[in-house]
Amino acid sequence: MKTEKNTIDRRSFLKSTALAGGGLMIGFSWLTSAKAASANAVVAPVELSGYIKIGADGVITLMAPNPEFGQNVKTSLPMLIAEELDIDWKKIVVEQAPHDRKYGGQFTGGSNGVRSAWRSLRTAGATARQMLIEAAAQIWGVPATEITTGAGVVYHKISGKSAPYGDLAAKAATLPTPTGLTLKGVKDFKVIGTSTKNVDGVKIATGKPLFTIDIKHEGMLIAMITHAPGFGLKLKSLDDMAARKMPGIKDIFTIDTYAEGTRVGGFNATTFNNLVVVVGNSTWEVMNAKKALKTEWEPMPGAVLESTVTQRQKMEEMSKQQVNAARKDGDPEAAFKSAAKVIERTYTAPFLAHNPMEPINFFANVTADKAELAGPLQAPGMIESAISARIGIPADKIDIQLTRMGGGFGRRAYSHYAVEAAVISQKMKAPIKLVYTREDDMTGGVYRPHYTATYRAALDANNNLIGFHVRGGGVPESAVAANRFPAGAVDNYLAESWTIRSNVTVGAFRAPGSNFIGGAEQSFLDEVAEAAGKDPIEFRLELLERARTKPVGQRNDYDAERYAGVLKLVKEKSNWGQSKPGISRGVAAYFCHNSYVAQVVDLVMVKNEPVIQKVYNAVDCGVVVNPIAAANLCEGGCVDAIGNALFGEMTIKDGRPEKSNFDKYRMIRHKEAPKAIEVHFVKSEKDPTGLGEPLFPPMFGALANALYKGTKKRFYQQPFNIKERLAEGKPAV
Repeated sequence: MKTEKNTIDRRSFLKSTALAGGGLMIGFSWLTSAKAASANAVVAPVELSGYIKIGADGVITLMAPNPEFGQNVKTSLPMLIAEELDIDWKKIVVEQAPHDRKYGGQFTGGSNGVRSAWRSLRTAGATARQMLIEAAAQIWGVPATEITTGAGVVYHKISGKSAPYGDLAAKAATLPTPTGLTLKGVKDFKVIGTSTKNVDGVKIATGKPLFTIDIKHEGMLIAMITHAPGFGLKLKSLDDMAARKMPGIKDIFTIDTYAEGTRVGGFNATTFNNLVVVVGNSTWEVMNAKKALKTEWEPMPGAVLESTVTQRQKMEEMSKQQVNAARKDGDPEAAFKSAAKVIERTYTAPFLAHNPMEPINFFANVTADKAELAGPLQAPGMIESAISARIGIPADKIDIQLTRMGGGFGRRAYSHYAVEAAVISQKMKAPIKLVYTREDDMTGGVYRPHYTATYRAALDANNNLIGFHVRGGGVPESAVAANRFPAGAVDNYLAESWTIRSNVTVGAFRAPGSNFIGGAEQSFLDEVAEAAGKDPIEFRLELLERARTKPVGQRNDYDAERYAGVLKLVKEKSNWGQSKPGISRGVAAYFCHNSYVAQVVDLVMVKNEPVIQKVYNAVDCGVVVNPIAAANLCEGGCVDAIGNALFGEMTIKDGRPEKSNFDKYRMIRHKEAPKAIEVHFVKSEKDPTGLGEPLFPPMFGALANALYKGTKKRFYQQPFNIKERLAEGKPAV
């Protein structure tokens, strides 16, 4: 058992009876405190991020603050409260909270949902439980220390008395806030660590309204946009005469998402600020009218219409130039000069479109003095001020309801479309639903950056790694993580980073930065291990042992023992080293988002195509709250990474994205997914860390390493496009 210091004061712990039936409502600060609040009384504004409400019927309701797009936080976060509250999970009701400053940072991303809520939500549950115990003690006239709880019931075993939480909630709401709380130890968990089904699962399967596309509102119109076909272009002319005459069309006009002079950046960024808007009665009518528009576009003053080919040429030039070192240990120049063997390889990765299953959409109903908004947002708090400034309505008059996201992967953190919807509604003086087509979404920018990295390794005469050098960059970001493995494991180490400016907009993509560099690094380490004549797992373990016992430098951002732990676990679970006739195997391991992952891929080559038989995953993410949901996240990460490694690529020509739908932008198909995926979690009592993203980066490396065993060729360029390259007889390099 661990005692958690409770610094909640009386003023910040709001109390009263809840609704007509009486009850206790516990609010919790996302970072620190738990608070009891009244549903009947007028409550002074306080910084809250959600509420636990205990009704007189004993049902617990949680307002889930974090937006949900499939990572299952809407299920996992309530489990934290249920654990400490000692309640029957079947009596939990979860509701999505709207955007509100009282909920603190309502952000989904960075694999940080459970990690950030781990203590605050458990503290909220423990606070409510203690207040219920104190209420029972006063009513029964017995010491609180003699009272226990179980499955939503309070017991005094000596007297034989008991009462459900609902009977005690109103009394509990009148009591002082506990000054100290004891949180359960891991060995005492009953809810945390059990597999719990998605609370929205039935609704999703039966088509209940959870998504913005389901929204219906009296008088609602449909809006669609047309943006410039390329980066650096602006509207020259618009002929909408034919479109205006089509059935159901209400209006056609142009808007600027952000007003002239607005400083736009971060999650408020937009690729195309000037848009043509078509508004009408139905999606079908508006879509047909949109196709009838005649538009001309021209370059913006001073704009460079970039192409993937020229970008790659610039990257090749930059990769050969000496740049400022992000980290330097020892004397890498001398190490390479004296090396008996030097291995050098260059890796590249293209722009990637996010392509969530649900294209961009948003609902807005803006009137003279308020705005009602709803839609899929990863970061509602980061766009609210931009909406307010654009439509001239104070933030406290803007109501944003959060709908479930049909996938996000970072794209829905850039929520310019919420501003667009609000501007369109304000102009039309009517509620509207903005709907992007797949083409609008795919060509709309905010891509995964275009990356490259060149690795060099120096081996001495005994095949020991004595020098390591990475020089990497990209358009317009670099993915080099200077303080990650093998930094700290090599005496002579150099990391260099550079960037190339571009008007192609980029943004967070699943496991930002790591999604490229993790695979490149792990592919290279396999090649170095082969050159050294060592087993790839043992080679990595040797380096990690050095980092554990005699680390180089002080800035290593990983725990070498935990890193080695997942490698040892995946080695055991996959029976690494045992012969599997016809099977080609590859391994990789990586650390990001505070978690450690090792993977082994088993595949066979059939007619120049890989058939992935099995993927083994070993994961150290601390305590696993919901194993079935965690395993699902891992499985999804594997499949997503394989698809992007094999096929994902957005190319640009003269500033224009060359792919606008799935006929050209290749996605993974069912038959190409692994036939089996195993997920093994390291048993841990450490606080939970990230999980939605850490499975993604190493899979690129594990797959490339397995392909080398099956094809005898190394794959340095993403996408791998294996069948095409091998069939054409071109080298995989």
